[in-house]
Amino acid sequence: MKRSTRIAAASLLSVTVTAALYAQRPAMSFFVTSLGLGDGGNLGGIKGADAHCQALARSAGAGNKTWRAYLSVTDLNGKGAIDARDRIGRGPWHNANGVRIAIDVDDLHSDSANITAETAVTEKGAKLPTEPNQHDILTGSTREGRAWSYNLLDDLNLESGAMTCSNYTSNAENQFVMVGHYDRAGTAPISPWNAAHPSVGCSQAKLVETGGAGLLYCFAID
Repeated sequence: MKRSTRIAAASLLSVTVTAALYAQRPAMSFFVTSLGLGDGGNLGGIKGADAHCQALARSAGAGNKTWRAYLSVTDLNGKGAIDARDRIGRGPWHNANGVRIAIDVDDLHSDSANITAETAVTEKGAKLPTEPNQHDILTGSTREGRAWSYNLLDDLNLESGAMTCSNYTSNAENQFVMVGHYDRAGTAPISPWNAAHPSVGCSQAKLVETGGAGLLYCFAID
């Protein structure tokens, strides 16, 4: 076999193998937003957050799926609560690089959840920058992925903002939102990815001061 023929055959084989590997890689069904909406905890409500996830997924070629932001809604004025864990589908979920994040909802909310600095990548498959610190991700949730009890918040004198920036409609500096740490670092030996601590306010400046940028977790429900 001529040298040129061997080179051509090797190149064809390489292309074939690469194509096969990409074909076998699971489609993206989880990502961290590469940017926030820029108005602190005012996301235009939970629907605005979902639209942000959908738009970024579309920009990455995954707009054929239905995307939801991982956010819980606190029961304000008797309108009912919404648990983040109940609105993100059944799983499994994989990041943009094909790495599995969790098998199902229970796995996602267990110690087995594979959300780390290495796996919590953006819709573009890129790691989040470490400087400035942006590891706070808005969730408004408990570690179990549920909405905070308004009565509990009232007892703790933390009712302002209901741990959700008034259900993602406020950028007030005297309200709060629960955030998680995508890199699992900061407040404990293994900091929760979805409930590490409250922000110090709901304005964009306060989110930055806490260590975030108003970023979200996005999950495909189908």
